[in-house]
Amino acid sequence: MKVKFYTLGCKVNQYESQAISEALAKRGYETVTDGNADIFIVNSCTVTASADQKTRQAVRRFKRNNPDSIVVLTGCMPQAYPEKSKELIEADIVLGNRNNEEIANAIEQFLKYGSRVFEVKEHKKGDGFSGNTISRFEERTRAYIKIQDGCNRFCSYCIIPYSRGRVRSKPLSELKEELKRLAANGYKEVVLVGINLSSYGSDIGLTFPDAVKAANDTEGIERVRLGSLEPDHLTDEVIEKLAECEKLCPQFHISLQSGCDNTLKAMNRHYTADEYRQICRKLRESFKDCTLTTDVMVGFAGESEEDFRESLDFVKEIAFEKVHIFPYSVRKGTKAEAFGGHIDKKVKEERSRIMSQTAEKIRLDFFRSQIGKKHQVLFETTDKDGYFCGHTANYIPVKARFSGEMCHKTATVIIREVSTDDCCIGEIV
Repeated sequence: MKVKFYTLGCKVNQYESQAISEALAKRGYETVTDGNADIFIVNSCTVTASADQKTRQAVRRFKRNNPDSIVVLTGCMPQAYPEKSKELIEADIVLGNRNNEEIANAIEQFLKYGSRVFEVKEHKKGDGFSGNTISRFEERTRAYIKIQDGCNRFCSYCIIPYSRGRVRSKPLSELKEELKRLAANGYKEVVLVGINLSSYGSDIGLTFPDAVKAANDTEGIERVRLGSLEPDHLTDEVIEKLAECEKLCPQFHISLQSGCDNTLKAMNRHYTADEYRQICRKLRESFKDCTLTTDVMVGFAGESEEDFRESLDFVKEIAFEKVHIFPYSVRKGTKAEAFGGHIDKKVKEERSRIMSQTAEKIRLDFFRSQIGKKHQVLFETTDKDGYFCGHTANYIPVKARFSGEMCHKTATVIIREVSTDDCCIGEIV
């Protein structure tokens, strides 16, 4: 039987879809990306109201267009909101992320009895790390590796601790075996990901740099990249240990959310704007060609115009090389749901527009500053115009022409100009 995935949300979800795909392959199922399928698996995200809406639309669309197919809903939405997910009757099988490794059994149960399967197991305190590992990834050059799950922080706006449970870390021995397997299959770059990645090891007597070192020391892996990090986890000691890993890419995505202390406090974030500023300074001092990217939320409950401007000025000051901007949306069951001062949708949209314009200008200025500089680029794909496309170690997107084959190879490139499609154009040396 043919299976098609529709994955929403973060890199952890993408990893888990790959793990499910490999587990299903062992049972004789074939994952396809084009054409029709017998089974559609929607791996959901619930971090925003928009993500929930996309999930519902996908489930209904797959069942409407393929009435004889089996539609599976899994991921964070059913885990956080099981009753709401139960009402989505177009889904023949509903599982949470806590037990998504049971999808093959659930499919076979449905095929045998023809009755709906609904089973969302709760995350429990003391749970260990679980889930299947992977040996390949949909991208041939780069592979995501989930090393951590769950979060203990309970930011006032966030549903993730309820949808993902508490911090759980992959045993180091299991991680090392997975890294070896991916390297043997030709992957040159790995991206370590987690729900609260930098909390890795806190439950098993290890530290986040232990996982980074394991990847750094794996023969065949040329680059190690990191997912999103929490700023207060980046202590001087952690930064010092990370700087010892020569394969670690000097690009850090450090979650900001707001550059205003009033808003940070209301969000229950664990740092001030100045503490964040000092961490950025230390990273740029410790890593050559260091780039910093981040997430910024606008329109949080109670955010005044002055608060917003303070956050905007902070983004300008740090000069992030890329900013993911999103308007605040209420998540049922979080503390912020009961806050006063919720912002009008139009105001949030206007603040998003202003923040986006600022971030785009900073990014363009950064790209222009790279003209004439040399970078090592790992090429991954080709585009319709015949360019090879890849990224520098500090994650500048670069495309270049070459007469031979360059996909999955590294080359020195001189940046010659800035393209209109959010990348640089280079010349292979």
